[in-house]
Amino acid sequence: MKQVIKIETIELYWFDWQPWSYFKVDLRKEKRTPFPNQESGVYEVKRINEEHRLTIGKSLNLRRRIVEALVKGNYEHSAGKRIRKNENFDNFLIRWAYTEYISCAEEYLHKIHLKKFNKFPEYTINT
Repeated sequence: MKQVIKIETIELYWFDWQPWSYFKVDLRKEKRTPFPNQESGVYEVKRINEEHRLTIGKSLNLRRRIVEALVKGNYEHSAGKRIRKNENFDNFLIRWAYTEYISCAEEYLHKIHLKKFNKFPEYTINT
C-alpha cells in the first residue's frame, strides 16, 4: 500500500534575538513583549557575535520550554542542563518562531546548520 505525504511550505517568522537574562523575569509581576506564548514552535540559542547555534529545539509550549525548562531549569531540558552547567550564558541570545510543524521545522533547521557548519548545534545530541 502506497501512502503519499505532502508537507506544506513552512514559513517561520522569527522574533528578534533576546538575551538569556530577558527570560528570567517573573511573569506574574512583569509582562514582556515580545515573549514566547504557549503556542508550538521552534527556538534557537547562540552566543553573541557567533553564527553557529548552541541548540535548536522544538516545543508544543514555547513559553514552558524556553523560560521554565531551558533558562530557569524548572523542568527537564537536556541541552539546557548542559548549557547551564558548562557556560556563562550572559552572552547568549534566544529567538523563536511559531509553527504547527515543529518536528519538520526542527529537523530542517538542524540540516541547514549541519550543512553550513559541518556539525550539529553544540548542545544538540540528535534531531
